[in-house]
Amino acid sequence: MFTIEVRDPGPGQDALNAFCAQHRLADVEKRFVDQGLNSYWTFCVATLDGEDSSRPAAERKRIDYREVLNEADFAVYADLRGLRRSLAEHEGVPQFALFTNEQLAAMVTRQVTTAAALGEIEGVGKARVEKYAGHFLPLLRKAFPALASGSGDAARAN
Repeated sequence: MFTIEVRDPGPGQDALNAFCAQHRLADVEKRFVDQGLNSYWTFCVATLDGEDSSRPAAERKRIDYREVLNEADFAVYADLRGLRRSLAEHEGVPQFALFTNEQLAAMVTRQVTTAAALGEIEGVGKARVEKYAGHFLPLLRKAFPALASGSGDAARAN
């Protein structure tokens, strides 16, 4: 369980992010506690530690997407990270609560331009698609206009 104060979110966010970087997450439940000036977020984090895993937390390596993505794709990835940062700050939640770096990179490498394609990324469920597609898909469609216009009615409908 983690607490992030609204007035000073830095220390709580840092602790939560450090914990999440060291564990495989099964679920994150967040609640806002309205206490006026002393309001805060609570995060209950369930992990998959101890379960059979092909990538234990201790063996995970941070990926430098500058080395993985080409220059153009990295620029789109950086724009997605900026959008994620802005939305997370507005919502008062950690950035990973929206999308992980890995999910953002998948949006770029798969050249996602529809809600259906966004929902096919591992860990991106229907709720996230409904909540964030309207923010992320315009940026992705701008980055990949040939795909967005070439996907016909499906791209415009999503």
